[in-house]
Amino acid sequence: MGAASASVAFRVHALATGPAADLAKRNAFVKAEITLTDDPRRRSKTGGHFNRESYVTPATLELVQTTGTGHSVSVPITVFANGHDWSTFLPSQRLEVTGRLAEPTPGDLVAAILLVKGPPRVLTPPSTLQTVAGSLRAGLRAAADVLPADQRGLLPGLVVGDVSRMDPQVASDLKDAGLSHLNAVSGANLAIVAGATLAVSRLVGLSLPLRALFAAFAMLAFAVVARPSPSVLRALLMGLAAAVALGTGRAKDGLGALAATVLLLVLFAPELARSYGFALSVAATAGILILAPRWRDRLSPPKEDNDTPGRPQPAGEPQRTGVPAAGGTGCAASVDGDRRPDGNGDAASVGGGCEAKTAVGRWPRWMAEAVAVPVAAQVAVTPVLVLMSGQLTPVAVVANLLVAPAVAPATLLGFGAALVAPVWPDGAKLLVIPAGYAVGWIVTVARWAVNLPFAILPWPGGLPGLGLLVVVVAVAVPILRRRAWRAVALTAAGAALVAVLVIRPIAAAWPPKGWLMVMCDVGQGDGLVVAAGPGRGVVVDTGPDPIVMDRCLRRLGVEDVPLLVLTHPHADHVGGLPGVLRNRRVGAVVVSPQRTNERAAAHVSATLAHQRIPEWTASPGTGWRFGPSELTVLAPDLAQSRMDGQGDGSAINNSSVVVLVRWRSGSILLSGDLETEAQEELLRRVPLRADLLKTPHHGSHRQSPAFVAAVGARAALISVGAGNDYGHPAQSTLSLLRRLGATVYRTDKSGDLAVVERDGGMAVVPRGP
Repeated sequence: MGAASASVAFRVHALATGPAADLAKRNAFVKAEITLTDDPRRRSKTGGHFNRESYVTPATLELVQTTGTGHSVSVPITVFANGHDWSTFLPSQRLEVTGRLAEPTPGDLVAAILLVKGPPRVLTPPSTLQTVAGSLRAGLRAAADVLPADQRGLLPGLVVGDVSRMDPQVASDLKDAGLSHLNAVSGANLAIVAGATLAVSRLVGLSLPLRALFAAFAMLAFAVVARPSPSVLRALLMGLAAAVALGTGRAKDGLGALAATVLLLVLFAPELARSYGFALSVAATAGILILAPRWRDRLSPPKEDNDTPGRPQPAGEPQRTGVPAAGGTGCAASVDGDRRPDGNGDAASVGGGCEAKTAVGRWPRWMAEAVAVPVAAQVAVTPVLVLMSGQLTPVAVVANLLVAPAVAPATLLGFGAALVAPVWPDGAKLLVIPAGYAVGWIVTVARWAVNLPFAILPWPGGLPGLGLLVVVVAVAVPILRRRAWRAVALTAAGAALVAVLVIRPIAAAWPPKGWLMVMCDVGQGDGLVVAAGPGRGVVVDTGPDPIVMDRCLRRLGVEDVPLLVLTHPHADHVGGLPGVLRNRRVGAVVVSPQRTNERAAAHVSATLAHQRIPEWTASPGTGWRFGPSELTVLAPDLAQSRMDGQGDGSAINNSSVVVLVRWRSGSILLSGDLETEAQEELLRRVPLRADLLKTPHHGSHRQSPAFVAAVGARAALISVGAGNDYGHPAQSTLSLLRRLGATVYRTDKSGDLAVVERDGGMAVVPRGP
C-alpha cells in the first residue's frame, strides 16, 4: 500500500508540473508531436446522428510548440480528434498535430487533454511489431466479412479485442446478459491459447521446460496482437508466472500469483487502481480461484475415492464410516464441518451419514465445474457491479453457462484465421466460417437472455447499494446453511419464480392483446409502431437510439415492416433507423418531399440505397392499408413554401410528414414535429378530426390552440424523454390539452403506450416505467 501510494504521488507530481500542465491550464493552442500508445477508439455519437467520426486515444506528448517557444516533454495525454484517418493509425506511430490543450478530468493520470483541430501529419510509421500485429487484426476483420453483420463484429472482439465493427445492439445485449467480458480479451482467451499451445507441444514431444517456454511465447504474442488492456496485462503476468512454475516443476499458488500480479500492476500503472474493468477482472479471477473449487467439490464426488477397501486414507483426513452411500461409495460421518452439539448443523445422524453429501454429490465433475466457475465469477463481481452501475444481473450465470462451450472454438479458430490471413486469405475465411457458428450461438444466447423477465434487477448504486447487498448476504447465508430454513427459502424462491415467469406474464402481458398502435419509450424522440397484422408493423419514426428501437420492436414481435415513415430528418426521429433495419425486412420508406436538410436527407437516402430499400415521397392523399390499419398522408404539400419559425430547426419540423391512421374503433393523428405555422396551414387546408392525438414536437410550447381544438382528441400521447433540457412538454401545452378535455399520457412517466380496442372504442394502456 505504501509503495503504491508513493508511486501515485510521484506520478501526480510529475504530471501536474512542467510545460504541458502549464499550457493546459491556459487552454493554449499548440503544435505538438505525439506518439500513439494504443489504437484510436471510435466514440459513440452522442451529439447527433450525422456527426463526423470522432476518436479518442492515449498518447505520449513528445514535443509541444507555442508561439515562438518549444518544449521537449514525455508525458501521457488523452487525444480527441475527428476524421476517418484516425481509424487507420497504429500504436507507436509519431504524428504532428495542432490543437488546444485542456486540463484533464480529475483523477485521470494524464498531463492534459489534446483537442486536435484539422488532419494530422504522419512523421513515422508504426514499429515492425505493431505493423505485424495490425496486419493480423486487419486480416481477421477482412476474413470475417463472410459472416453476417452481428457475427463479423463480435468475432474480432472475442478473439483479439477489436470492437471497431461491433454491432451496438449486440454489444448492448452482451452487457445486459452479463457477457460483456467477451468483448474484451481476458484471462480466458490467454488460457485457451496457452492450453492449445501446450497440447500441440506435448504432441510433438517437447520437454516440460520447452513446453512452458512455447506457451509463454504464445501468450506474449497474443497479448501484443490483442493490445495490453488491464485484463490482458493481469492475465499475462499470471500466465507467465504459471509458465515459470510449470517449467521449473514447482507448484503454483494461484491466489498468491494473483496478489503479486495486482501489486505489480498497481505499482507500475497506478491508474488501474480506479479502473472498474480491472476491478471486475481481478474479482472474477479471485472468485474462480477461491470459490469455484469448493463449490465444485460440493457438487461432485472427489476425483479419487479414498474409501476403497484396503486403501489407506491420508493422514489428518477424518475417518470415514465405511457405510456405502448411493452408488457404492463410502462417506464421512461429518460432511461439511459445521456439526454442532445442538444438532442444528448439517452433520447426519446414524442411518443418514451420507445424506448431505449424496444430495449434492451426484453431478459429474465436468458438469459441476461448468456450473461452479461462472457462478463463482458472477458472485465475486456482483459487489463491483453494484458500485459501478447499481444493478444485478441474475441471468448472467445461465448465459455464461450456455455460451461457455462456444468460446474456446471461436477463439482458437479466430486466432488461427488471424495468423493465416496475411499469407492465405481464402484459408482464413474457411476457418472463420465454423467460428461464425460459435459466435452466432453467443449472439443468440445474449439476445434470448435479455428478453427474459427480470434479466436485470434494479439495485441502489454506490456505497448504499453495497451496504444493502452485505445485509442481504448476511441474512441469506445463515438461512441457506440450515437444512430446514434452506428448504423453506428454496420453496419461497421457487414460488416467486413461478409467479414471475408464469402468473405475472399472464396477468400483465405486453404488448396487450389486439394492440393497434404502440408509442415506444425511446427517450427524447419519436418511435411509433402501427399494427399491420401478425408479426408485422408500420413504423413511424425510429427515435434517436437503434438499440432502444430494436428492443421495442422485439417486444412487439415485429419481424416485418411493410412501410417505414420518417417524418423529418432530425436525429431524434431517424437516429434509430439501423435498429429497425436489423434482421427485419423493410418494404419501403416514406420521407418528406421537402428537402429542408440536404445533408441529413442524403445520409438517410444512402443508408436506404445500401440496403436496397425503395424511398418514396408521398403527397397528401396517398394511402395504404395494412391489416387493421388504414394510413393516409395529410402533409406536407410539395407546392407549399418553406415555413420558418422561431428556432433553427423550425423549418425542418414544419416539413414533417403528417399521417392520419384509422381503425374500425377510432383514429389517431400522427403530427410529427409540426410547429404553430404548419399546424395552422394544415388546419386551413384539411378538415381535422381524430380520437387520439400524437402531440406535435414532444409537447413543446409552440402549439396552435385552434389546431388542437379542431382535432378534438379525447386523449393526447406525448413522446418525450425524462429530464430533457428542452423543457418538453411545456406547461402551457399540458394546460391547453387538459382545458380541452384530453387525457394526457407521457412516455417519460408511463413508458411504452399501447392503443387497444376495448368495448367498441379505444383505450390507452401504459406499460409502466
